[in-house]
Amino acid sequence: MQVAIASGKGGVGKSTITASLLYLLKDRYKLIAVDADAEAPNLGLLLGVEEWEEEREHFGAKVARINPESCVRCGICYERCPYECIYMDDEGNYVVNELTCEGCNVCGLVCPVPGTITLEQVRSGVIRRATTKYGFPIISAQLDVGKPESGKLVTEEKEWAKKLMDELNLEHMIVDSAAGIGCQVIASLGGADVAILIAEPTPASLSDVQRAYKVVQHFREPAYLIINKADLNPGFTKLGEWAEAEGIPVIGEVPYDRAIPKSMAMLKPVVEVFPESPASKALKEIADVIAEEILG
Repeated sequence: MQVAIASGKGGVGKSTITASLLYLLKDRYKLIAVDADAEAPNLGLLLGVEEWEEEREHFGAKVARINPESCVRCGICYERCPYECIYMDDEGNYVVNELTCEGCNVCGLVCPVPGTITLEQVRSGVIRRATTKYGFPIISAQLDVGKPESGKLVTEEKEWAKKLMDELNLEHMIVDSAAGIGCQVIASLGGADVAILIAEPTPASLSDVQRAYKVVQHFREPAYLIINKADLNPGFTKLGEWAEAEGIPVIGEVPYDRAIPKSMAMLKPVVEVFPESPASKALKEIADVIAEEILG
């Protein structure tokens, strides 16, 4: 199965919970982890990855190039660029800022000198593979600064993970999605068999997890909910009420626990270093539910 873990909101403990669930399930199943947050990947840090065994560059983004030799310096491209990424350098040449260029080719269409402005492919990021210190593989990606195509990076991550599942006879893929509902999240949820949503009892988290659930509904995937920091705001009941109204099973509640930030500072899952902490006990129960009701 392919299980996507999403939240809609950053900072709710999604990667922390994912790392702990991977640790708890690694002895029951043959797993592969995918860090689908290409803009800020950190799952590998919690799983003890110190260096990557293999890296693949991803090329796909396009940026405009202006040939200074044929450019007549009319300034039309500068005036028409919708992203204002063309400027004049100290030598009087028009230059494209690659960090803000979206490759829309408006400048190339309005340029009066054919062939002066061209679109060229540049690197968007890198996809990498490693074996965690717990024995299962992880696929991660790092988007280059200012580059688009984070969704394509995640899609390629998952394709690589699928090939490894076939080669290594692995059973399940656990995908740690990014925050929000953008391209990365859509790519991580697309093709998944089930989605596990992480939320905390706050109005902001409820609003964002509702948006994430709409993406899950688009793909017609069954969804489950884990409430993290469940005792942080005991008077807030709308999260549970929403889940009940939507028919989303709540498979566990994790209490606020100071052992979690301590374990993160140690770069280890909390269930490994503080197995008797309140959060670890709750996560063990959640892992059992996932094993029985989802993975089988």
